[in-house]
Formats: sequence, structure tokens, C-alpha cells
Amino acid sequence: MTRSPLDAENTTYLWARSIVEELVRCGIDTFFVAPGSRSTPLTVSVAEHPDTQVVVHVDERGTAFAALGYGRATGRPAGWITTSGTAVANGLPAVVEASVDGVPLLCLTADRPPELRGSGANQTIDQVDIFGSYPRHFVDLPPPSGNIPLEAVLSTVDEAVSHAMRVPPGPVHLNAGFRKPLEPVSNGPLPTLSKRLRRWAGSREPLMRRPTAQPSVTAAVMDVLAQHVRGVERGLIVAGRLDGKEEMEAVRSFAEHVQWPLIPDITSGLRLGSAGTAPRVAHADSILADSDAGDAWAPEVVLHFGGRAVSKRLRLLLRDAAPSVYAVVRPDPSRFDPDHRVTDHIEARVAPVCAGLVERSERQGASKWTQRWLQADTTVAETLQNGLMAADDTPRLSEPGVARLITRRIPASHALVLASSMPVRDANRYAHTDGARVSVLANRGASGIDGTIATAAGCTVGTEDPATLVIGDLAALHDMSSLALLQKHPVVVVLINNEGGGIFHFLPISDHDTVFESYFATPQSVDFSRAVEAFGLHWAQAQTLNDLASVYDEACGRAATEGTSTIIEVQTDRNDNRHIHDRLDTQCAEAVAKVLAKQ
Repeated sequence: MTRSPLDAENTTYLWARSIVEELVRCGIDTFFVAPGSRSTPLTVSVAEHPDTQVVVHVDERGTAFAALGYGRATGRPAGWITTSGTAVANGLPAVVEASVDGVPLLCLTADRPPELRGSGANQTIDQVDIFGSYPRHFVDLPPPSGNIPLEAVLSTVDEAVSHAMRVPPGPVHLNAGFRKPLEPVSNGPLPTLSKRLRRWAGSREPLMRRPTAQPSVTAAVMDVLAQHVRGVERGLIVAGRLDGKEEMEAVRSFAEHVQWPLIPDITSGLRLGSAGTAPRVAHADSILADSDAGDAWAPEVVLHFGGRAVSKRLRLLLRDAAPSVYAVVRPDPSRFDPDHRVTDHIEARVAPVCAGLVERSERQGASKWTQRWLQADTTVAETLQNGLMAADDTPRLSEPGVARLITRRIPASHALVLASSMPVRDANRYAHTDGARVSVLANRGASGIDGTIATAAGCTVGTEDPATLVIGDLAALHDMSSLALLQKHPVVVVLINNEGGGIFHFLPISDHDTVFESYFATPQSVDFSRAVEAFGLHWAQAQTLNDLASVYDEACGRAATEGTSTIIEVQTDRNDNRHIHDRLDTQCAEAVAKVLAKQ
């Protein structure tokens, strides 16, 4: 028989059990818990609830990023539970990422009661507004007391969940003070409960229903936007990060309707796999390798759907082109205009806007402008394929080659998680389009490299399927403790080890030899095989791309049938990697120049 949330040992557990019950009723049933003493009532309450899924991990930062990964994969917030003190501070990087990139997350932190705050009591810090302006909502809950109606606590939970889910979604923070005893023991009589609470306990509904409002756009705004589209010869569609298949299909269908070049960011979900008959330009970043040819690709009108794109070259093209109309469509009021070129910010869901534009415009054929983009895209794809071959006509091991191979072989059931720095950039530039169209997740809000392994683990909790993670050695070192999460949550990790920070070789500081290697490239010589062995995970090393294909397929098979994780180490050279990128850029620029010469 299911236990009533009102059936509690003391007032502390009456509150804790009711908070968890209300969260479950609001749709938050997955919790990532870092063990601690002060959070005991919350931990016991989620552990004993029949409808919760609980992931326990020793590292607070790791659990916070795992909760972030869950939110990225599902669009629903997970609960992050931690004890008081610096444990809470460890959640800041994940909270920042969730806030900047609009990922729902519920932070449920335990705290000391008011009489211990500022008293020098052990493990007590100022947790009020510890995350600054990043949470969408913050409440400092007082310690459980019979003098405070439980209805006030439940409605506070309802409001917090609403803030996490409304547009733009993001993190919320409930800071809950608790007095001892923290264990579920009898400790005096429970407060008198109202009729409303007893009705609540007998139902499955939250105390206060708060449907999530969706931003919409007026017909007048749609008419103006449609007018921008009509009769345009050089129109461009940019797809940034999109949330879900509905948005992806809406953007793809609109591009197919108007036959404007569609430039999909790797996080859009449209960069990989088939795009149907939409005029997708998958290799735009390489097409733009020759900055002197920018005028040939400068658009008159740009419609940007979703979040920010990875490509710096695309951003610079649009900055210099200064199109007469640059409309950003995203359900978020925050400004997205680093170069101050946006003329219209349409705060609305992407799918209805795309559908409205299709209704208000005639189907078009591909213009010469579109045909030029598509011809260049085909030429660049062939150039990259040839450029990544060795002299004996076999695939050459390189970081661009890894991006191309993994995106071609990744199983359709996987999500692809990309670490910041080089992996996400290489996938955006070099990914193959012949593979499966899979969800692509990357912490590109604040673009930090911390918590990436944990993010991938949290993704698998949300999807209930394995994930593939491509990560560099420094990002892996940042999150080694999260390898413990991979013991139960299957992730195939492709670890590109170039013994330092390869991305710094692309910065001007790389020309300053006296400081570059020690202070920026930060060389390391960690034996990752021993670290992986310590966590009881599978480890493999790939010496060639053919090796990588073989061990990757085997690892994906184990992840599917056994639910186990594998770390595949790929050794590359940082200096060589820079030269390969430069050579591919030169080859692509020359190939595109020939396309333009024929126009």
C-alpha cells in the first residue's frame, strides 16, 4: 500500500515527504543526490517514494551536471539534492549553464536553521542567493514548523516548478533549512492538518495547478515577417539549437518550402542524417574558409531559428553582410545579438512561426543563390573526404576524421554529447551527413568544459538509452570523478588525447613560444587506462581510424546488450592537428573558389 505523504514521523519529515510528493505530482520524478547529513530528510524522502528514480553520486558538481544532462535530454527538470556548505557552491557551474542555455533544473539544497547561520557553526555558509542572478526563482524555506501552514510549502514548490518550466526554462533554487533530528524518528506531535491537505493527500494532483504559458506571436507580426520573405533572392535560414523534433521538422519544412539555403548548427538536430528535399548546407563553416569570398555568400535577409550557432565564420559573415532583415525567432526574451545586427527579435515558439510563414508564402524553386550554396556544399564534402585520406588511400587518423567517423557510425538510439572546445567545433565543421539523425547535446550556454562526463551520464538517465560522448583530455580530467556514474549509465566515450589544450593552438598566443606550452597548452601525461581501470570500466585504444571504427562498434554493442560503458582513447598530436585543419581549410577554399569562378 502506498504511504500517504502526511504519514510522517515528525514535522521535518511531514515537510520533506510532502515536498517530494508535490514535486512528483508536478512531473519531477528523477533526483540526483550527493550524500550528506543535513539533506537527510530530503534524501530519505526521495529514496522511499515509490515513483521516484534516484541517482546517487559522491561529487556534488557531478550530480548537478548529471541533472543538467537529464534536463537537456528530456526538456524536463530533474531534482539536484545536496547538503549544506560548499556542497551547494559546487553546483554553480551547472546552474550557470542551465540559466544561460535555458535548461530546466531544480536545485533542492539543505541548509542550517537561522540560529546557526553566521554563528561559526560547522559546515555553515551563507547560501541565500548563492547562485546570484542565475536562477529563475529562489526561495529560502524556513525550517519545518507547525506554525507555518504546509499549504504554503506546497504552493511554493508549485511556483518553483512553474518558473523552471516556463519560457525561458532554467534553474530554480529551493534552499531548505532543517533542525535536528534529521532522521525519521518520532519527535512530538504533528501539526493539525486542514481539510484541503487531506483532500490533497488522497488525490494525485498538485495543490495548485500551473499550466505552462507559451509565448505566441500576433497575426500582424507574422504578416510583417512574411513580407520580409517574399521576393527575396538571397535569403538564408540559420538553425541554432532547437528543442525537440517538432521544431526541427518545422524549420526543415519551411526551408523546403521557400528553398532558401539552410545552415544547421550541430546542436540543431538538422546537421546530421537526411534533410529530405530541404536545401541544407551542412558544410557552411568550410565553405566560408576563404574570408575574402564573403561577398559571394552575403545574404539580404536572414531568419535565425533557435539558439546560438557554433560557427564563428558564420557569425562574422552575418556581421559583415549587415543584412537588411536579420530576424531571430526563439521563445526567449533575452537578447541574442553579439554583433548588434538583429533587426527583429520574435519571442515565440519556432514551430508555429515556421508554419505561419509557410501559410503566408508561396512555394518557391531553388534560386541561383541557393544552387550556388548547394554546389559548394557538395564540393566541400568531397574535398573533406579526399583530404582526410592518407597517401595509401586509407582513412588517416585525425581529429576531424574522428568527428566524421563517429557521426557516420553512431547508432540511431544514441544521443551524441560533445564537449566544448574542439569536439563540438569539429563536429559542426566535419560531421558526416550519411549517418543517423540523432540528438546532439553540448553545454554551449557558457561553453565551459567542466561536468561533461556527468552531463552525458545524466542524458542516458533521461533517454534510457546509451549515449556517445566525444571529449578532449583536459575536459576529461576536469570530470574524472564522474566516471563513477558510467558504472551504471552506459556511455561510449571517445577520448581524444592530444596531451593538452589543442584549441589554444588556434589562438594568437600560440606564436609566443616562451609562455604558450606551459601556461596555455598545459601538457599532461595521464595514463587514462589506469584511471578507467580504477572505476571498473572497459578501456580500448585506437591507433587508426579503422581501429576506431571496430572498437567503437563493439563498445556500442556492449552498451546496448550489457549496459556497460567504454572509454576509447585516441592519441593525436596538437601541432599536427592545427596543420591538418589549416590544410583542409586551404583545400576547401580552393575548391569553393572554382565553384564561384563558374558562376
